[in-house]
Amino acid sequence: MAIPVGTKAPDFSLKTKTAEGLQDIRLSDYVSKGNTLLLFFPLAFTGVCTKEMCDITSGLKAYQDMNTQVIAISVDSPFAQEAWAQKENIGIPLASDLNKETSKAYDVLLPDLVGIGAAAARAAFVIDRTGVVRYSEQTPTPLELPSFDAIKATLTQLA
Repeated sequence: MAIPVGTKAPDFSLKTKTAEGLQDIRLSDYVSKGNTLLLFFPLAFTGVCTKEMCDITSGLKAYQDMNTQVIAISVDSPFAQEAWAQKENIGIPLASDLNKETSKAYDVLLPDLVGIGAAAARAAFVIDRTGVVRYSEQTPTPLELPSFDAIKATLTQLA
């Protein structure tokens, strides 16, 4: 199960693909600027993941108004993530956990997703300005979305 509330969030450095090329995304760079909503999702180009990331993109201003930045992580390559983001107009940073180390560190790695191998579970973490997890949820199945109402309630308390 996902790491619990009150845990110091494991830092990470993952790759993202932008128009400028491959870049690093470090949790520590985000935490220093405010709250962070960290979303793990199983795979790009899948229905539920597309809905989740498109919904987050369309509602991004609400998170920004709560001084919160959003990062989404999957085990896809940064190149697949970039193609998916362009196709679906996803406007949040997508970070590649291709080696699955970050998914393991947050204890959200599914050992075998529908017979195709290990992938991140669908999970959400709110991390405060001090790097402490204030909300932690792994959905019962990858087909279910996290409770965004509960996430927003946690962020409201942190504001």
